[in-house]
This record gives sequence, structure tokens and C-alpha cells, in this order.
Amino acid sequence: MRVDRIELKNFRNYENAAAGFSPGINVIAGENAQGKTNLLEAVFLLSGGKSFRTRFDSELIGFDRETAELLADVETQGRKQSISVHLKRGQKKSITRNGVKTAAPELSEVLCAVLFCPDDLELIKAGAAARRRLLDLSISQLRPGYAVALAEYNRLYAHKLRILKDCAAKGSLRETLGDFSEAMCRAGAKLIRYRASFIARLGPHAREIARDFSGGAERLDVAYRTVSAVTDPLGSPHVILEQLRAHMAAHREAELCASSCLSGPHKDDLEIKINGVPARAFASQGQTRTAALSLKLAEREIFLEECGEYPILLLDDVLSELDQRRQAFVLNRIGGGQTLITCCEDDGVADRTGGKILTVKGGAIA
Repeated sequence: MRVDRIELKNFRNYENAAAGFSPGINVIAGENAQGKTNLLEAVFLLSGGKSFRTRFDSELIGFDRETAELLADVETQGRKQSISVHLKRGQKKSITRNGVKTAAPELSEVLCAVLFCPDDLELIKAGAAARRRLLDLSISQLRPGYAVALAEYNRLYAHKLRILKDCAAKGSLRETLGDFSEAMCRAGAKLIRYRASFIARLGPHAREIARDFSGGAERLDVAYRTVSAVTDPLGSPHVILEQLRAHMAAHREAELCASSCLSGPHKDDLEIKINGVPARAFASQGQTRTAALSLKLAEREIFLEECGEYPILLLDDVLSELDQRRQAFVLNRIGGGQTLITCCEDDGVADRTGGKILTVKGGAIA
């Protein structure tokens, strides 16, 4: 699974640029604010039609431009394919695969990518939203149905939140709450099942990697925490739905008083422990980074199991944030698939990887 070539037109700061990649390690070097992360963003976009930096496609289009285009030659399961993404302000993006129009979630059938960026180093200490984001980005690629359910849930959540905030001024809006709550329960039950299944696979891989990382000194445990009324997130979808309904009904008056959605998987979190102790409260900086690295590398192993090939690994200026031991551990574990690493020209990463070097400067790739 790899990207052989990519061409960008008016994408972020790239007016007209192209790059060819090695099937192994590719080091994207350059000073800050030259477009290194933009290039990774373009590759990530090929894996599911979404950016990892923004919700709005219009932000991917260069300043003072009305359209942008991304063209790529890729290979997966030994089959060469072409992908094109066309962006136009005010319009929905258009995606084609081998010349045939396709939906964004279907791109994950061609390519998968695992991203690790500096923000992920704080994955353990950050709020629950950061850990939900990890789930959303990963599962959306593995299960296109999850991306559909997530988009529907977010849409319903935004509508219900608006109604709750406007109810005080317009009481008749209360009559619509029941329909939105029911629809949120149905979409939410799907999200819970998907997330619980993913965590059941992520946990054992992360535990094994963390053990190797620490030389057997640390045990990493990951548990899924969702709506308290859901007794078994891996249980019957019908039972989960009934439990969500009961929980949301019990919180109806509280939601009206708070003008906020208090019940649902939008509050989900991962409980992460190191040697039986909550990592968010008690882990050292080194333990925090080891745990975050273990989670991301575990994610890569799940993609390998699912697809039969390693996903494309995108490391965005992460190695420079790690000490020498952690850098060495990561570099020793990334073989077997295509990897794109961004770094500054003078931090020594390029010399240590032995991969192909691409230099980015002012939106030009050499």
C-alpha cells in the first residue's frame, strides 16, 4: 500500500507541485512554514477524503484561488490505481477513482494512513476529545459505515444543541426534541459498537508494544468508557439502543436546564492506565510519550491485520520531539510499509533513516 506520485494544484501553499515517493522511508525536509505538513495532509486526504487539520474543505484551497486539485498514482494489493480530488469553493468536493466518481469514505478501500503528529504526544494527558479524535480518524478508514454514522450523529447533535439553547425563548421547540433524541440514540448505538470493537483490538497491541518499549517494566491498559447506562458496549445493538433511550430520557429535564446535550457517545473517552494507575493523572512525561507512541503503533498493527498490508505511516515532525531512545524505537518499528517523515533540515533525522529525501521550500518540492 503506497503512494507512488502526487500532484498538487492550488492546494494550500502549493500552486503547482509534484513529488514521487519511495515505497519505503521518505524524509520530507525543510524549514518551518514551507509546506511539509501540507504535503502529509494531501496524502492523508487520499485515505478517506478528510483532512486531519480542518473540517472545512475550503481551507485546503490556496489563498485567492477558487479551485484546487489533487492527483495521485497509488498501489494497493499489487494493483495500480489513480485518485483525483477536485475542490471548489462553495461546492462539495468531487472525487474520482480510476476515472469513476466515488464517495469520500470509499477511498479507505484503496488506501489507509496512520498519522502521528506532535499533538498526539499529549494524547494521554489531553482531554477526552483528543482520544475520540483518534478513534474517529482510525475507524472511519477501516469502516466506511462508521464515518456515515459519525457524520449523522454530529449533524443531529448540532441541531439538538441549537434547540436546547433556543427552548427558553421558544417553548414550542420542545416538541421536536424527542425526534432528535431518538435519531441520536440510533446513530449513537452504532458508534458505540464500532468504538468498543476497535478498542478491544487496540488494547492488546498497545500493551505488547509498551512492554517492548519499556523492556517489560510497564503494563499499558486501555479501556473504553461510554454512556454509563450501556452495560456491554460489545453487546446486542438492540440492547444498547434501549439503554441509550432510557439514559437520554432520564436526562431530558437536566438537558433543558443546562441547555446542553448531556447524554451520548459525544462524551466517550478512553481510560488509560500504566501499571494499574491512571496515566492522565500520574504518568511522567516519558511514560506519557511512550504510551502515546504505543497507541499509534498499535493502530498501525490493526490496519495490517485488516488490510493485509501496512498502512502509509505519516510522522509529522514527531521524531525531533522524542529523546534518542524513543526515536530509535520508532525507527526500528516502521519497516515493512511506506513512511513519510517530516523534519527540519538540520535535526539529523534524514541521515539516520537512510530513506529518500525530498526538500520542501516555499511550496516547491525538490
